[in-house]
Amino acid sequence: MAIDKSYNSAPLGMLDEDDEESTTMLDITIATEEDPVVVELDDGGVEVSFGEAAMDKALMAFGDNLADYMGDSELDELATELIGLVEADIESRKDWADTFAKGMDVLGMKYEERSTPWQGACGVHSTVLAEAAIRFQAETMSETFPAAGPVRVKVLGEETKDKQDAAERVKADMNYELTEVMVEYRPEHERMLYSLGLAGSAFKKVYYDPAIGRQVAIYIPAEDIIVPYGASHINSAERVTHVMRKTQNEMAKLQAKGFYRDIELGDPEPFHTDIEERKAEEDGYSITEDDRYALYEVHADLVIDGFGSSDDDEEDDDEDYDKQELARPYIVTIERGTSKVLAIRRNWEDGDVLELKRQHFVHYVYVPGFGFYGLGLIHIIGGYARAGTSLIRQLVDAGTLSNLPGGLKSRGLRIKGDDTPIEPGEWKDVDVPSGSIRDNIMPLPYKEPSQTLLALLNQITTEGRRLGAISDMNISDMSANAPVGTTLALLERTLKPMAAVQARVHYAMKQEFKLLKEIIAEYAPMEYSYKPTRGAVTARQSDYAMVDVIPVSDPNSSTMAQRVVQYQAALQMAKDAPQIYDLRILHRQMLEVIGIKNSDKIIPIEGDELPVDPISENMNILTGKPVRAFLHQDADAHIAVHTTFMQDPMVAQTIGQNPMAQQMMAALQAHIAEHLAFKYRKEIEQKLGVTLPPPNEPLPEGIEVTLSKLMADAATQNTAANKQQAQAKQAEQKAQDPVMQLQQRDQQVKEAEAKRKADKDRTDAQIAEAKLALEGQEQQRKATKDAADAEIAKQRLMLDAKEAGDQMALAKQQAIQAAQTRATGQNFPNNRNR
Repeated sequence: MAIDKSYNSAPLGMLDEDDEESTTMLDITIATEEDPVVVELDDGGVEVSFGEAAMDKALMAFGDNLADYMGDSELDELATELIGLVEADIESRKDWADTFAKGMDVLGMKYEERSTPWQGACGVHSTVLAEAAIRFQAETMSETFPAAGPVRVKVLGEETKDKQDAAERVKADMNYELTEVMVEYRPEHERMLYSLGLAGSAFKKVYYDPAIGRQVAIYIPAEDIIVPYGASHINSAERVTHVMRKTQNEMAKLQAKGFYRDIELGDPEPFHTDIEERKAEEDGYSITEDDRYALYEVHADLVIDGFGSSDDDEEDDDEDYDKQELARPYIVTIERGTSKVLAIRRNWEDGDVLELKRQHFVHYVYVPGFGFYGLGLIHIIGGYARAGTSLIRQLVDAGTLSNLPGGLKSRGLRIKGDDTPIEPGEWKDVDVPSGSIRDNIMPLPYKEPSQTLLALLNQITTEGRRLGAISDMNISDMSANAPVGTTLALLERTLKPMAAVQARVHYAMKQEFKLLKEIIAEYAPMEYSYKPTRGAVTARQSDYAMVDVIPVSDPNSSTMAQRVVQYQAALQMAKDAPQIYDLRILHRQMLEVIGIKNSDKIIPIEGDELPVDPISENMNILTGKPVRAFLHQDADAHIAVHTTFMQDPMVAQTIGQNPMAQQMMAALQAHIAEHLAFKYRKEIEQKLGVTLPPPNEPLPEGIEVTLSKLMADAATQNTAANKQQAQAKQAEQKAQDPVMQLQQRDQQVKEAEAKRKADKDRTDAQIAEAKLALEGQEQQRKATKDAADAEIAKQRLMLDAKEAGDQMALAKQQAIQAAQTRATGQNFPNNRNR
């Protein structure tokens, strides 16, 4: 059962007036088990139940006004108790409220007409407090509520394309609601920020208003939210009271609709705190003319007998646990003037077994204080503003007295028109009783405005501006060539106090957007009434369930200047190592920081691409736009188109003349590889017979190991099948294509010619080798013959020498013999004659 966020559920019909047991609401709540309850059913039958729980369920819905079923004495007792607690809560925050009320005196929004020390004395105020509040409002408003809207989104869990599309739709829808539908949101937010800076605390109340049929987030001043001062957080506070004002007409409408009890309230008795009176005085209107009712809407944990959750009729297993005695969250509305209870409603979700309190308030804090309420500029620099106001008035009054001095004159001295001051250039007649005029007039010794007071005023103003975090950084002290890091450090040092405040505002806005998201998602139609900019038209409630909404402000950098300097530092580092940076994303974020519209169209990045046909992808590559393959596309068709595009001679000639040709071809090759990867993935899925998990999704170890083994088998089968298919296709082409046959014959002729040439070369090599062998043998034979000839010659020489020796010996012998013969002949001459 959906719970009405406005608690606006009219009470159901009562029992028959003729039934004696139903003449009063008190009789219903204290009915005994013997009292029957008869309920007519839709089919014409009746259901008879006994007991208090049965009667409660028959008579009441979960969101009904419980005060309609309670007696006056019980309601009066409850009202007296709660009013006493609320008055105690008001007293506990008295010190904070007194300081705030006194600080309103020096805010300076209204000129003070003073009669002391004389009529028309200076009534100006120091501007340090007003300047701090106005600057805080302006800076925080520009950070938290840009023109495009204050909401950005964060995807819950893993980021997918569907979640990103849902996030864009939720962002557009909530920004549309806050900027166009909730027309009061921006003015309320501005008022809240101004009050937050001054008071230190401000509140938003988020609920569904059935009167206008949509969610609202109204600003509530700190003085109208009463919380025990010792509470640490509004979500854990035991009691939160909203002081509301409603006119007689508004009360009559709410009573007529059954939202409040229809009782006589009499004339309104306005109730205003001293803070409201000071605010009214500053704004220049009289608060005494307010004729509205003052209502206490108390959100508290209470014990109300006879009214529990819808599951109270079920028995608990633990007998010692009495669920009825536990305090539960309720909302009790009391008219302060008459102390009458107007409404009591349950403040937890129907069916919630824990009965957790539903939160409707968001607490914005400027600087956390010692108690529940925060400290604002009035508490922080209110003393400086008061001292500065005193010094300014002294300086102005001193100048006035110095320019228009007064003094003493003798009683007998008469000046014509002495009751009017002497204007510049005017001379008046004087009757002098005796002596000179100098002797009858003594001017008082008024001094010029003191330079010491002026220096003290400047010092106090400077200290107040510094403490209020509104001091300006002295740009003249910074070098124009200072590194970005130095500039960033100076900015951070100057803006750190304000950055902390902005972070607290960011946190509170996040809580507010969560409450608005729940209401918008619950009451939103199931389908969008307009065409989303991204993705298909889907159920809005499912979109809201997938994302979280957060403020567009950045708690880490409180101003645009700080963010610009941060991105400048990132760009400077990217120049040193561009290969590790995604410059597209960096430049696009820089455009968004400085407020350039349509940055996604100026610099498209990966993830912005939409599925397009292959021709459009070719065109995007030529124009330098990013392209992306998708799993559902026909990878073979895309690859074929891209391949023929690359092989087109005219395209190749044109691209070749482009200085970006290399980048274009690299992008096209990468895109073809992406399609090829998706094709391969589909083939593996076909072999496995199942759909694989999304790419790059982390898997449990056991599943990953098992899936890897299956993928290995499927990959082997797929590779074998692709090889067979390629071989069969090649064989088929050879058998059918005459051109291929001619090419094969030419190839065969070339191979035969190559073989013949190889054989001839081999034969020539063998012949050359044989020739070399023969030549070697011939050379060896010749060498042997030369050696033999040399030996023969040597033997011949030896023989010749021997023969010559023999001949010489023979000759010698013959000569000797001849000599002997001659000698013999001489001895025997007669013998010769004989």
